[in-house]
Amino acid sequence: MPIGPALRVGLFGGSFDPPHLAHKALAACALAELKLDKLLWIPAGNPWQKAGRQLAPAEHRRAMVELMIGDEARFELDDCEMRRTGASYTVDTLRERAATHPGEQLFLIIGQDQYARLQTWRDWPEILQRASLAVAARSGEAVQASAQLQVTPHQSFKLALPAMEHSATAVRQQVMRGEDIRPMVGNAVAGYIAQHRLYSE
Repeated sequence: MPIGPALRVGLFGGSFDPPHLAHKALAACALAELKLDKLLWIPAGNPWQKAGRQLAPAEHRRAMVELMIGDEARFELDDCEMRRTGASYTVDTLRERAATHPGEQLFLIIGQDQYARLQTWRDWPEILQRASLAVAARSGEAVQASAQLQVTPHQSFKLALPAMEHSATAVRQQVMRGEDIRPMVGNAVAGYIAQHRLYSE
C-alpha cells in the first residue's frame, strides 16, 4: 500500500492570556503560507518564561482558545502542556507529538523575538532537528537568528505578520480600564472575559 505525503502540521504555542485577533491572523497566515494540513493551538501550562506573572487559570485560557478557533476546520486545540506537570518546555511537546503522531512534518510557529533568543530554550538543538521554524516578523522587520543559531543547521521560513498592534498585555489593561476589547479579541472571547470577570482586578 503506497504511503502518502507527510501531514504538514503547525504548532502554535503561547500563554494565550487572552488569545486575540492578531494570534488568529498569524495562525491563518501560517495555514496559507506553509500549506499546512492542520495547525495546533497549544496553550502553555506553566511557561518557564512567564514565571513573574500569574496567568489566568488553565480552564479559562483553554476555553478562550476554543472560542477563538471558531469554525476553522484546520485549527485544533491541543492541551498537552496543560495536562503536563511542571514547567512547559517546547522540546517536550515536540517529543510527545513525534511519539504519538510519527511521520508528520512539524513547523514551530514563533515570533522574531523568540527566534533571536532560541538558544536559551531547553534542548534547543533538538528543537531544530525536530521541527522547521516559521518565524513571524512585522512588516519591514528582518528575520534574524542569534549567532549560535546562525552556525547551527536548521530550516526556517518567514511569515508575513499582519499589521496588527494587538497584544495580550494591552487587552488586559483595557479590561482593567473598562474599555471595549471586542475589536481586539472578537465578540465571543470578549463575552467570555466579561462573564468570568477575568483581568478586571
